Amino acid sequence: MISKLIKEGDRVDLTPVDKNFGSTEDPDTKVYASKIVDILSEDRVELLMPMEKTKLILLPIDGEYNLVVYTDSGLYQCFVRIVDRYKSNNMYLLVAEFTSNLRKYQRREYFRFSCALDMNARNLVEEEVRSIEGDDLVNLQPNLPIKRSVIVDISGGGLRFMSDTKYEVGSMVYCSYDLVKGTERKKYEVVGKVLAVTENEKRPGTYEHRVQYVNMDEYTREEIIRFIFEEERKSRRKG
Repeated sequence: MISKLIKEGDRVDLTPVDKNFGSTEDPDTKVYASKIVDILSEDRVELLMPMEKTKLILLPIDGEYNLVVYTDSGLYQCFVRIVDRYKSNNMYLLVAEFTSNLRKYQRREYFRFSCALDMNARNLVEEEVRSIEGDDLVNLQPNLPIKRSVIVDISGGGLRFMSDTKYEVGSMVYCSYDLVKGTERKKYEVVGKVLAVTENEKRPGTYEHRVQYVNMDEYTREEIIRFIFEEERKSRRKG
C-alpha cells in the first residue's frame, strides 16, 4: 500500500516529462519542490502547489511529471499526471494521479534501460586521455576510424554494449550514438571508462563491455535520464 511507503508531509520533487527533447531553453527542465498534503487513494495524492520565491507556480491540468518522494526510508520515484487543482483552507493544492508504480530510487544508482541502439566506438588516443586525466573537457580528435557496436542497456551513469572489438578493462572509449524523442533525433558523443569485459559464450569473438561515463556534464546526463524515463513510461503504458 502506498500509505506504507509515503506519508503526509513528505517532501517531493516534480520534474516535467520532457516535451522539447534536447532544447536548452526548455523551461520544463526545472524541478519544482512541493510536499504531500494528503493521500487520497492508492493512486492519487494531494500536493501543495509549488512556489518560486513568492510566486505560485500553476502546474497545468494533464501535465505529466516525474515525481521523487523523500521518505524516512529513502527515495521513491514514479510518474504522475495532474488531474485537478484548487484552493482549500487558504492553500493552493494539486491532485496528482500515479501513472506508474512507485519504486525505490537511489540518486547514485541510475536506472538501466534495456535497448538495442546502434553506436560507433573507438579507443581514445593518448592526447585525449591526457586531457581527461587533467580534469579538462576532452578534446576529441575528428575523423579517426570508428567501429560499430550495439548498446544493450543505458543509464545516466554509463552503458553496456556489444562489439566484435575487445576493449581492455581500464581503457577510455569514445562512444557516439543517437537518442530519438518523437521525430527529433540528437547525437551524443561521450567518453567512458571500461569497467568489465566478457566474451559472449553463444557468439565467440563478440564481447560485452560495461562502461562508466567520464567527465560528463550534468545537463547531458539529465537529458539521457529524461530519455530513459520517457521510454520507461511508454513501455508501462503499452504493458
